[in-house]
Amino acid sequence: MLNLTMKDSLNKIYQSVDDLETSGSLKKYRIVSSPQDSWLIVDGKKVLNFCSNNYLGLASNKRIRSAAIDAINKYGVGTGAVRALSGNSILHEELETALAKFKKVEAVMLAQSGFVANLIAVQTLLDKEDIVISDELNHASIIDAIKLSQVQTKLIYLHNNLASLEEKLVEAQKFQEVKRADGTDKIILIITDGVFSMDGDLAPLPGIVNLAKKFGAVTMVDDAHGEGVVGENGRGIVDHFNLHGQVDIEIGTLSKALGVLGGCIAGNKKLIEYYKQKARPFSFSTGLSIPDTAALLESVKILSESPALVDNLWKNADYLKDGFKKLGFDTGHSETPITPVMIGDENLAKSLSQELFENGVFATPILFPMVAKGKARIRVMPSAAHTKEDLDFGLKQFAIAGKKLGII
Repeated sequence: MLNLTMKDSLNKIYQSVDDLETSGSLKKYRIVSSPQDSWLIVDGKKVLNFCSNNYLGLASNKRIRSAAIDAINKYGVGTGAVRALSGNSILHEELETALAKFKKVEAVMLAQSGFVANLIAVQTLLDKEDIVISDELNHASIIDAIKLSQVQTKLIYLHNNLASLEEKLVEAQKFQEVKRADGTDKIILIITDGVFSMDGDLAPLPGIVNLAKKFGAVTMVDDAHGEGVVGENGRGIVDHFNLHGQVDIEIGTLSKALGVLGGCIAGNKKLIEYYKQKARPFSFSTGLSIPDTAALLESVKILSESPALVDNLWKNADYLKDGFKKLGFDTGHSETPITPVMIGDENLAKSLSQELFENGVFATPILFPMVAKGKARIRVMPSAAHTKEDLDFGLKQFAIAGKKLGII
């Protein structure tokens, strides 16, 4: 009887899945059966990888593989407990130190993912009485982090628009005039992505920092697509704009350019210590595994040694963008290697992706709700691992499919 009741209660959930399938919106997950590299085996087919966040090709790097294997042989696989108990590996401490040095900050705290790092950063710092000002195109993890914090005063400014941000700061100051229940001042937190993942544009971070100083606000930047991509040796957007020590909270994702898994929060030593003492996802969840942590240590070493991979990534990105423009494709206004091939119509974007796959190119469509309706695209992601021949092959297949479908 209980099972029947539960089944009836979940009917609307089951129906929503049926509706997605009927409308053609049900996500299909292709299966990768090879290492992450410039070419993949996907659903049993060899295809050019044009949709990975593996910017520097580190996900299958030999040095990083060896580092993970050596660490397993020395320390095992799992850490056995949360870090507050017996799970604080020496490798966790070494990685936090290495990341802090690399990013030129006082301290770093590891998290299980970039998504979790955003949840920690906002939820632990704020409560319902504080104030958040967020860019309208911020990542889903930031949106969820704000929801989790239960902040009641949430202001959204127009994308990368400093005049709009200033308007919201003026509004926030009025809310701040009313003290918190405990008599202290409300925190005003400005949050922005560093590199916006769907369009590849950069946040106007110097202007945001100046406004934050003017209004006494705290700044937070999610640098998921900036680490390993922008700045000296890929140190990120804060380094790119030479704003060290002027951005309060930096969020990093260690699964993209660094090629492994995890996230981090970087900043002032006392702020990071506060997070380590108070953050529930940190205190009540086991940290990164031994091989992940060792692999990330090697990734940081590789980036610290030479800018060669970052330079090659940008070289490939410039070549690819130039090739798309010569073919007549619209690649938007990206300022980074992220290369959105703008299509508009969702069905046309899906058709283009399918044509490309059949012809040996893996490039997934980006559709609503990841982007606004009418803004569908194929987001092409070049890597330092791609050769010129790889890029030429990809451009050729885009040209063939684009002409067949009437896009160019």
